[in-house]
Amino acid sequence: MPDTEFNLHKPQPLLIVISGPSGVGKDSVLHGLKGRSLPIHFVVTATTRPRREDEVHGVDYFFVSKDEFARMIEQEELIEYAIVYNDYKGIPKQQVREALESGRDVIMRVDVQGAVSIRKLAPEAVLIFLTTETEESLVRRLKARKTESAENLSLRIATARQELKRAVDFDYVIVNADGALDQTVDTVVAIIQTEHHRVNPRKVSL
Repeated sequence: MPDTEFNLHKPQPLLIVISGPSGVGKDSVLHGLKGRSLPIHFVVTATTRPRREDEVHGVDYFFVSKDEFARMIEQEELIEYAIVYNDYKGIPKQQVREALESGRDVIMRVDVQGAVSIRKLAPEAVLIFLTTETEESLVRRLKARKTESAENLSLRIATARQELKRAVDFDYVIVNADGALDQTVDTVVAIIQTEHHRVNPRKVSL
């Protein structure tokens, strides 16, 4: 009985992973979620790639040198890390643990490879896969960004096509259609609310 009362009145914090190929709108969905003023900790990823003009250090990413990233690996400060388009990306461990211990849900944005790694480390994480209406729509979005060289763009398109096949490894799939960002954000919020109403809650440990 005590366990039932605990589950009913104090939901377990969730570890929510937002993933999908490049170009599906992961950053836009996270920005929309932040605008809802939810009691959620948004994980900031560390990366060695150069900062884009519209990005803010410590908000969009922690931009670090490859030497600093190597130190973080050696000190086991990362939950997971991977090479993504010739640069490193990783999730700092301490901020996630502190947020979960405080009782807050945690949302992290990772590539598909990273999401699969997190599922192995934390099987009770909620994995959400974002996609577009069609593969052609995804390719069009990648080309429209104009942030890559022709060679890198080809690599991203080829990788995205392979990553679309990994949707079966996730708990939920959301089509982030053009012009429907608010609806996508609504769906993510609905998934979080649904998960908090489970009779047998997910219990994440890291």
